[in-house]
Amino acid sequence: MHDTGPARRPRRRRLRRAVVALVLVVGALAVLLALAWLALPDVGDARARVDALLASRHGRPAHLAPGALVGRSAVAVEDQRFWAHHGIDPRSVVRVVVAAFDGQAGDPGGSTIPQQLAKLLYTGDRRDPLGKLEQVGLAVKLSARWPKADILAMYLDAAYFGHGYWGVASASRGYFHAAPQRLGWAEASLLAGLVQAPSAYEPTTHFAAARRRQRHVLDRLVATGELTRPKADAAYDALGRRARRLGFRTVASASG
Repeated sequence: MHDTGPARRPRRRRLRRAVVALVLVVGALAVLLALAWLALPDVGDARARVDALLASRHGRPAHLAPGALVGRSAVAVEDQRFWAHHGIDPRSVVRVVVAAFDGQAGDPGGSTIPQQLAKLLYTGDRRDPLGKLEQVGLAVKLSARWPKADILAMYLDAAYFGHGYWGVASASRGYFHAAPQRLGWAEASLLAGLVQAPSAYEPTTHFAAARRRQRHVLDRLVATGELTRPKADAAYDALGRRARRLGFRTVASASG
C-alpha cells in the first residue's frame, strides 16, 4: 500500500490558500459595498423631495391608494415583479447584460420602479455606468426604507405625463377631469403608458401613438392576470369612443 500523504500535502496547501484568497476577496468587496452604501444619499427625505418637485411644477400629491387602477397598470407595464423584489429585479439585470453583450440598441427594460424613482429624485437622467450604479444602490435603499405602496405612490407623483402635467393627480384631472382614484381601466391604462415617453405619447397631439402604447399596457395587464382579454378590449374601445370629447387629437378631429 503506497503512502500518498506527502503527495496530498501540496494540494491541501493550495486549497487552503485558495480559500483564504476567496475570503479576502469577498471581504474586500463587502467593505467596498459598505462604503458605497454609506456614500449614497440618505433616502428618508424622498417624500419631501417629491412634494418639493410637485410644488415647483404646480402639481399636487395624489394620495394614491395601493389598489388604484393606475398604479396596477404602471406595475404591469413598468415593473411586473415590483411587489416581490427589493429594488432591483435580477431577471431584468440579466436581460440588460445579455442585450449589452449582443450589441442591442435601446433600453431593454431593466429599470425597476424604485430605480426610476431614484433617477427622478436623486441622480437625474444619468446614463453613464456610475450613474446607473448609483440608481441601483438608491433603489435598494428606497426599498429598505419605504413601504412598497409608498414607493409606487411617490413614483406616480414625481413622474411627468406630458402636456405640462407633473404627477398623476394633475394628469388625471387634466386629461380626464377626474381624480386618479376614480379612473377606470380605460383611463388608467392610457396614463400608465405615458410615463415612458410623455412627449411622444401625449394624447392631445399624438393620440395614435398614445393608443398603441395603451394597447401594450392592456396586453401587459392581461399577461399578468389583472384583466381578461375581453375586459382589456372593452377598455380600449371605451376610450376610443370618448377621445374627441376629451379633446384628444384623433385622425378624424385633426382633419376636421
